[in-house]
Amino acid sequence: MAIPKELRYSEEHEWVKVEGNKYYIGITHFAQSELGDIVFVELPEVGDELTVNEPFGSVESVKTVSELYAPISGKVIEVNADLDENPEFVNESPYEKAWMVVVEATNASELDELMTADKYEEMIKQD
Repeated sequence: MAIPKELRYSEEHEWVKVEGNKYYIGITHFAQSELGDIVFVELPEVGDELTVNEPFGSVESVKTVSELYAPISGKVIEVNADLDENPEFVNESPYEKAWMVVVEATNASELDELMTADKYEEMIKQD
């Protein structure tokens, strides 16, 4: 199972990739494998504010609906519209094609609270 080293991870199985002042957010390979085939993704709109550890959307699989929790706070500046037509990208490419939103962080220090790839790997092995 791929756990990219350059990303940070939340206990709720979201990942964050930092590019300049843009923070890409998605769900991990582990999360999508636990959910099964994703059939629908509900995301916020550009301009919405995310609050750390608060729900910002959901993913629906053939098994269940799961809320998405913001790993960091910020203003949504981009939403991955490809997921409307292709929710299967979450299963096929959780770290590349299936980023969900891009935010401008309002408190970049929240990133320090997230896990490194090694810590995340430890956590999922214990589950």
